[in-house]
Amino acid sequence: MRSPLFCDTGLAARIERAEAGLIEAVSRAAQVRSGVDGFLTPIAGGLASFAGTDSPYTKVVGLGFAGMPDSAELDAVEKAYAAHGAATQIELAHLADPDIGAMLSDRGYRLESFENVLGLTLDTAADLDVPAGIEVRTSGDDEFEDWLAVVVDGSIHPDTQGVPWHDDFPAQAIEDAERDSAAAGLVRYAALRDGVLAGGAELRIADGIAQFAGAATAPAHRRHGVQTALLAARLADARDAGADIAVIVTQPGSKSQQNSQRRGFDLLHTRATLVKS
Repeated sequence: MRSPLFCDTGLAARIERAEAGLIEAVSRAAQVRSGVDGFLTPIAGGLASFAGTDSPYTKVVGLGFAGMPDSAELDAVEKAYAAHGAATQIELAHLADPDIGAMLSDRGYRLESFENVLGLTLDTAADLDVPAGIEVRTSGDDEFEDWLAVVVDGSIHPDTQGVPWHDDFPAQAIEDAERDSAAAGLVRYAALRDGVLAGGAELRIADGIAQFAGAATAPAHRRHGVQTALLAARLADARDAGADIAVIVTQPGSKSQQNSQRRGFDLLHTRATLVKS
């Protein structure tokens, strides 16, 4: 019997620091690409990022693992977002300082959604079987545009099982975000089904945390094991690179969460999305 991975506040803080590092890297790339007058502001152990009004990297992450933010810090962050015509969106882990939620409610933040963070200990993870007919390899710059088209197509046609994503980004915003991820150095993976490019995914490793991101399958190739194959390849590479924990983010009750748990991932913590217009 496998013991489930337990997430204490220390592990949650480590995961959220890695998330903040990811957001910082891609936000910097977005600012270079678009020339947007963005910002990256440290706050209470986390990071406030503005990478454009339509960017999925415009948000506050990792908050609450280095004490409470004070009112002046929050005032400054909220004014910075407002100056760009953007709401302040905070992704708050439920293992962060519990007083932060009450503080944000008092400031007029509204709870809008949740997302789940799942993890797997790599030193005990079993190798996954790759379904027949699926080949996975790292994806180079020579096929980036083809890879991008498949990932964008898969992202704008999500599975409908479970709670829908709070954010509904247009195709152009997703395309820009993937270009920024590539510029920030995330490793791309391509899955081919019977020789046809069918799906893609990304991997970033920081502080021993392997972050699995950007996974999408073209609708015509779903339910054939494409994501299982992409997961298997990234697990193997993350283990070889010395990471000890693999992390994936899903919507509650989604097909992605179901598939991840079937393959050994455990629910670690939940992030609440709190928004102030």
